[in-house]
Amino acid sequence: MLGPVVNAVVIVFGAVIGRFLIKGIPDRFEEIVRKAIGLSVLYIGIKGTLENRQVMLLIFSMLIGSLIGEALDIDGAMKRLSALAEKRMGFSDPQFSAGFVNASILYCTGSMAIVGAMNSGLLGNHEMLFAKSILDGVMAVVFASTLSGAGVALSAVPVLLYEGGIALAAGVLKQVMTDQIIMEMSAVGSLLIAAIGLNFLISRQIKVANMIPAIFLPWLFLSMQSWLRPLLLNLGILG
Repeated sequence: MLGPVVNAVVIVFGAVIGRFLIKGIPDRFEEIVRKAIGLSVLYIGIKGTLENRQVMLLIFSMLIGSLIGEALDIDGAMKRLSALAEKRMGFSDPQFSAGFVNASILYCTGSMAIVGAMNSGLLGNHEMLFAKSILDGVMAVVFASTLSGAGVALSAVPVLLYEGGIALAAGVLKQVMTDQIIMEMSAVGSLLIAAIGLNFLISRQIKVANMIPAIFLPWLFLSMQSWLRPLLLNLGILG
């Protein structure tokens, strides 16, 4: 659990720096910083998505996953959770929810979170999560300077739970997480990162949280494919 814990602590540290050392810059500078963040995150997301090798799988995962997320209203649940936390912690910041939701999704998607947590749990190798911590810490500084520092800091909790859960379950996941599955899951996650970047640039926000189930559907589809193929071959359905 060392890797996930360090990652969470660095996010909180970065959020504190962004909130108290950088927050308060003039509005026109804050606006241009938001646009720069949006374009940068959009680029990172698109770059990661281009690693996808099965376009139709990505499309179906996004469509079905988004429908599942919309039915569950994950975005609403995360906003209610952030509102409750904001009330309990005594904050009053209109950007609190945006900071928490956007930062949580950004930090929990992508191959570094998945593979890094697995390496941490399976091998005791925390190098990838340490490297991710540096990147997340920098993003926390930037996010906290334009959104809510407290909301960004709170995102350390789902990061710890997500990466920690994968690390603890790594023994089971090792049997089903192939390189192909990780690549396709990461591609879908990168597309969600691109959507976060887009949210910095447009006025009408995309409910990216409701698309989170899409990340796990390549795992389901490819696992089912690997199970069904031998059966179909035995039945003579596949040549």
